[in-house]
Amino acid sequence: MLTQSIDTTAAIGRKVAPTCATSDRFGVLTGHAGLVATEFTYRKDEEIYGEDEPAEYVYQVIRGAVRTYKLLSDGRRQIGAFHLPGDVFGLESSDAHRLAAEAILDTTMRLVKRRSLEQSAHSDVRVARDLWSITSGELQHAENHMLLLGRKTAMERVATFLLEMDRRLAKTGMIALPMCRRDIGDYLGLTLETVSRALSELQQQGVLGLSGARQIMLRNRERLADLEA
Repeated sequence: MLTQSIDTTAAIGRKVAPTCATSDRFGVLTGHAGLVATEFTYRKDEEIYGEDEPAEYVYQVIRGAVRTYKLLSDGRRQIGAFHLPGDVFGLESSDAHRLAAEAILDTTMRLVKRRSLEQSAHSDVRVARDLWSITSGELQHAENHMLLLGRKTAMERVATFLLEMDRRLAKTGMIALPMCRRDIGDYLGLTLETVSRALSELQQQGVLGLSGARQIMLRNRERLADLEA
């Protein structure tokens, strides 16, 4: 929770000017609106906010990674999304967060007050348009995730996940996953054992190479795309 993080040494906060790199839509948006962001660092597995807590801020990951999730009544955890550097999250349709959020690794984020963004959107068409673009991207991801959980086999889910991470993380052909296999399972609605079995099978087929638990080299994207379809 943000208030807890400010009061402890677990999070380090400081005021920062908005970043206006052309590839950073959120930085451009806040810069255009004249908003000042606050930067905080959360430690691995630290809670950023809890389910049903007031949605007072909008967040952007600068370094590290975040998972948003819901604990089900039987104790299981369903991860809704992984937020990676550059991603924006915390835009809610109500006054409270639907999911909880935790740092997967030591993670630095930029925070902007939600009310300030909303006020800027009311008076500036460009800010409103950019906010809608970010929100629509989150909605599209949520729809795709719902279809993945409801209609795909275990292998198809793993293939879809690998291709998603390839698009978002791969730099030199190697995917360095910030999340563990249990996280992947809770995102895909699979057990840890099922995820590990699927990865091993894909490795045996020559579709991917594994270097440790979180380093993955995709060797046959066409085969993964066939599995995803």
